[in-house]
Amino acid sequence: MYCMGEISQLKGLGAASEQQLNAIGVYTKKDLEKIGALEAYIRMKEPHLCFLYALVGALENRSWLDVAHHDKTRLLIELDNLKYPN
Repeated sequence: MYCMGEISQLKGLGAASEQQLNAIGVYTKKDLEKIGALEAYIRMKEPHLCFLYALVGALENRSWLDVAHHDKTRLLIELDNLKYPN
C-alpha cells in the first residue's frame, strides 16, 4: 500500500503525481522548488503538458487551469530554451 507524503498535499497534485515525482528524486515541495517545475517535467520524460501546469500551480498554490491560461506561452518558451539552448 502506498503511503502519501508531502507532494500529494500540494494543490493540483495527488498520489499518482507524487509517485512519478518520487521516481525522479522529488519527495518534498522544497525538492520541487530546488529543481523547478520545468526541470522536473523534463526529468519525467515529458508527460502531458497539463502536468507541467500542475507542477507550476503546486509551487504557486494556483490551479493548473489558471497556469495554463495565463502562463502557457512563457512556459513553452522556457521549456524550449532548456531543451535547445542557443
